[in-house]
Amino acid sequence: MGLGDKIKHAAEKVGGKGKEAAGKATGDESLEAEGKTDQAKASMKQAGEKIKDAFKKH
Repeated sequence: MGLGDKIKHAAEKVGGKGKEAAGKATGDESLEAEGKTDQAKASMKQAGEKIKDAFKKH
């Protein structure tokens, strides 16, 4: 995985955590759910990139 992709995915995850926290603080359940979804997407992207890296090494 390229460094740029790692940074991008980490930023997406942090952004999702921010949305989740904002949703909890304001009682906005849809914003909180959106934040959790963003975090899950970022985690899946990171996992996919790790798999690609594993195949590149072999």
